[in-house]
Amino acid sequence: MPPDFRGKVALISGVGRIGQIGHAVARGFGRAGASLVICDVNADGLADRATEFAAAGFVVRPFAGDLTTPVAARKAVAGAREQFGGLDVVVNVAGGLVNYGSALDLEPERLDRELAANIKTTFFVSQAAIPALLERGGGVIVNFTSMAVFKPQSRMASYIAAKSAVAGLTRALAREFRDEGVRVNAVAPGTVRTADNLAQMKDAKVRWVELEDLVSAVLYLASDEAKAITGAILPIAGDV
Repeated sequence: MPPDFRGKVALISGVGRIGQIGHAVARGFGRAGASLVICDVNADGLADRATEFAAAGFVVRPFAGDLTTPVAARKAVAGAREQFGGLDVVVNVAGGLVNYGSALDLEPERLDRELAANIKTTFFVSQAAIPALLERGGGVIVNFTSMAVFKPQSRMASYIAAKSAVAGLTRALAREFRDEGVRVNAVAPGTVRTADNLAQMKDAKVRWVELEDLVSAVLYLASDEAKAITGAILPIAGDV
């Protein structure tokens, strides 16, 4: 049985596309009773997810914006305050693999895109959200790093650098706000069975991470059951 988030407000980024991690995480929090603020740069996809969630009986407010900018992050958090009176949980899903290829061939603008998609979104959303969490007497942030940080693979240098920065940010924020009631943790998934990964890796021999297992881990870290856990990077890979 999932944790109970009734009466809680959860902001989840990267929710615009069906069959992907952000979609599954938001659905998990909705089923657990949370009021949802869902965010994505893809306005049309986000509107579709909001319609889907409302039809399922979830309380939801969509916010379309580019979370690589602090202005958009602040507007998303302001929306949570205006619509629901505050914020309790933040899940920074937005990001992902942008570049695959030799580090020697990587152009500066491609590196900028990778860093922006992963570390800038996580930093700016967290920066905007922490004051709102403090207003509620504390709260939880769950970030997304990657198993590739622990088990590097070739041709993914910029992605691993970006996700390593997310891991470092997670630990730094956990330390900075530990005495003010804000817990900050991260999950580090392996290869998740998403719609995109299935299409791109259909013939590969992969130890898949199931979406429902990943969502269960995020819900746990965000729940009071994990109230003694902060600064942790939790591998979700199904192996060692």
